[in-house]
Formats: sequence, C-alpha cells, structure tokens
Amino acid sequence: MTQVFTLTRRGGKLLVSMPHVGTALPVDIAPRLTEAARAVPDTDWHVDRLYDFLTELGATVLVARWSRLAIDLNRPPDGASLYPGQAGTGLCPAELFDGAPVYRSGEAPHENEIAARRTAYWQPYHDAIAAELQRIKTKHGRVLLWDAHSIAPVVPRLFDGRLPDHNIGTARGASCSPGMGEAVLKAAQAFPAYSSVLNGRYVGGYITRHYGRPDQGIDAIQLELSQGTYMDGAPGFRFDETRAIVLRPALKAMMRAALDCLDKRQ
Repeated sequence: MTQVFTLTRRGGKLLVSMPHVGTALPVDIAPRLTEAARAVPDTDWHVDRLYDFLTELGATVLVARWSRLAIDLNRPPDGASLYPGQAGTGLCPAELFDGAPVYRSGEAPHENEIAARRTAYWQPYHDAIAAELQRIKTKHGRVLLWDAHSIAPVVPRLFDGRLPDHNIGTARGASCSPGMGEAVLKAAQAFPAYSSVLNGRYVGGYITRHYGRPDQGIDAIQLELSQGTYMDGAPGFRFDETRAIVLRPALKAMMRAALDCLDKRQ
C-alpha cells in the first residue's frame, strides 16, 4: 500500500496531527488538475518544519503525505460542511481557497472515486489517529491531541479582513476540558507581538470535533496559524527561519499550557 502518512512515536501525552502539510499528488489525480491547483497553494506550508521542537515535549507526530486536494483529512467522511452558510472546501475540494477550479473541465471525481479515495487515503490516517490516541491514553490515562494547521493571512473568499496570528479552536469548548482553551489563549497572549483568538473564525475542523472527548480522557485543540508568522510572503511559499525562531517559543508555551491542564485532570 502506498504510504499515506509518516508516524513518529514518542512516549509523552501529546499527539500532534498535521493533516494538511502534504504536497504529493497521486499519479491518477495530478494530470486532471488545473495548473494553479498542481501548485497545491492551499497547503499548510512547512508546518512540520516549524514544529521542530516536538521531541522536547515527547510528542507523537502524524504527518500527512498527500495533498488535501486528493482528499481533505480534516473534513467529515460524508463531506458535510464544517461551517454551514460560510464559504469552505469539501472532502475532495472542487475549488481552491480563492475560488479557482481544482479540476480541468470534466475531470472532477464522481461518487465512486470519492469513496475509493476515502478508503485509500482518508481512512488510514484516521485509523492511525484513533490507534495512537488509544495507545497514549492507555499509557498515561489522558491524552492531548493538537491539530496543527496554517493558512494565508488574507483569504477574502473565506474570511473578512486579516486573520489573527493564532487561531485557537476547541469546538467552542466542547473538544477539551473546561479552562484548557482559555489557558492556551492566555499563554498566546503572553507574546504580544502576535494577535490571538479563541474560537473565532476557526473553531476546529473534523479532527478536533470528532476526537475531542474530554469526558473520555481525550482533549483536542486545533491551532490555525497565520502563515505571515513564519513565512516571508514572497512567491514560492518560502519558509522564514528568522520569523520561525521568534514564533516557536509562543507555540511551545501554548502547548505546555494545554499539557499543564491535562496533568491537573489526572
């Protein structure tokens, strides 16, 4: 079977999921995409590189290989909208974030192909999340799932104006223990160079909403970062290590705040 993800197991209480960092396109899909889509512009660029400190936290890390254009791992398997009434993208996106078509005319997948992609790409990733959550929970009693994302700071089709730098999502408090989201926000606000919000435009996608079961020992948080915090904004989606060095302490502080809350529940 073609590798769907990379899994790095460590011994701590933290599982970090990176479902949109993949840039690979399956050979049966790539030729059918528009030129714009083949550049996979809606990738969560370099998130795996940005979170290069996860060994320090003992985190298990799950990193997707395939682009979200093959199938979006952070969408419900039935393709239901995460934000009814607002612009978005589906399980097998037909449009890019800017509204441009993903597929050449007549090349969009039909129902049977979508089902096949769900089996080949979506299900293995989610099986891995479920298995790792159970493994970590069995070892430690509780587990924190951190779903790591990023997005361009300005996407007019998806939101008005400029997105805050740190967008913390807890499904409006349902995906984590009481006070955990607020603790993460407080940690973020200790770095005033960045703007931060809790359950603003992004409250967490399918992964956060589906797996976050604090009453069952699983806390889940999504962080949607503005790419302006660690990329240089020039064409080519370039990583800016100078910006990343400044940002990483804020990321670590947020994650440690969540882990501290986790420890208090035990």
